[in-house]
Order: sequence, then C-alpha cells, then structure tokens
Amino acid sequence: MYHVIIVEDDPMVASINRQYVEVTFSFQVDRVFKSGGDALEYFKKNNADLIILDYYTPLMNGAEFIDRLHSMGKSPSIIMVTSANDTDIVQSLLSRGVMDYLVKPFEYNRFKLALDRFHEKRKYLEKARDNLSQNAIDQLFTRSETAAEASPQLSKGLNESTLKLIRSFLAEHPEEFFTSEQIAEQIHLSRITIRRYMNYLVDTHEIISTIDYKTGGRPSIKYSLGK
Repeated sequence: MYHVIIVEDDPMVASINRQYVEVTFSFQVDRVFKSGGDALEYFKKNNADLIILDYYTPLMNGAEFIDRLHSMGKSPSIIMVTSANDTDIVQSLLSRGVMDYLVKPFEYNRFKLALDRFHEKRKYLEKARDNLSQNAIDQLFTRSETAAEASPQLSKGLNESTLKLIRSFLAEHPEEFFTSEQIAEQIHLSRITIRRYMNYLVDTHEIISTIDYKTGGRPSIKYSLGK
C-alpha cells in the first residue's frame, strides 16, 4: 500500500484529489494539509511514499516546501496538481525532482496516469538488482509511457462475475449518472468494492465519470455509460 499526503488549501480540490487517490488500488491518503508548514511538521515524525502538492499554499510556495522537505532528509515522490503553469515555475519544480505535473482543471484519467507512472517506477525499482545497466535505466524512464498505452488488465481482486453485475446495472440506466454509493446500494456490494470496479471501467473507457459539485458538501464522483 502506498501512503499519500495531500497539500492543498482549497477544500473542494483537496476532496477531489483524495477521492481520486482512494479509488485507485494500492493507494491510501494518510493526511490532508492546507499548508506546507503543517505538512513539514507531520514529516518530522512521519514518512510518505507520495505527495500530491499544490504550488500556491499559505506561508510558502511549492518550491520552498520541497527545498525544506529535502533539507529534512525526506525525499518522497511528488506530483504537482496546481494552476501554476508559468514556464519558470514549471522548470524550477521539475529541477527539484517533481515526477509529474497536472494543471488545474484536470480530468480523472490524467490523474490516474500520474499514479500509474509512480506505481510502475516503484515496482520496477523494487524488483531491480543492486546495479542497473543502461538498458535497465532506459526502461525505467520509458516503461510508464509504454504501460499507459497498453490495454488495462483486470486487476488483482476483481472478478468477471461482479464486473458483469455492474455492467448489467449500468446498461439498464444508460443515460443516468450514479455515485459509487448508489450503485453499491442497488447491487448490494460495499462502496469500496464498487469504486475499484468503476475505476477499472473508466480506465477501459467503458464508462465516463464526472464531478458533482452541487452536493451541499463534499463533491462526489458520478459514473455513467454516457450513451
């Protein structure tokens, strides 16, 4: 399981980021912080595998946060999710080792691609020997793009019978949008289970997803065949 920290001062964006992470198998959000300063306090006693970071946060910007994090001897992977698209800012963050960069507003598929790239590199390095050949290093830098082009496979823990049940339900309501909670209630499965299957169906382009901001609270992700 990959442990993720989100640093984002906009509650709505933070909520969306959290939902996107938590519907992705093997990822969990440990904490969400509104400022880099609060996150740095957390890292004094804790670690994380991945940070989802906004550039514009109170007290310090994303570049300052990364510099202070590195000075603490911490080096988790970082994915920027931000509205900052100035060339100088992007260049300064990439030079600090940011592994991916998403400009708001973004779509789930692009967010998922960033997580997949992180996962592919971590998995590859975990299986690698003590020393990497040039060919192995080349594969490390290219395998995420290759994997992204491949057709998604049925993930571990998913089964065809449950997938068929979900497909059948959506086919009966082809133009309607449902949250994972609504689908779970209708076909009597857990919300967590349904989210994993919806994630797979979005990856295979069988369904579409959208974000509903008119919930009166936390935004929700809704799914449909879109036909």
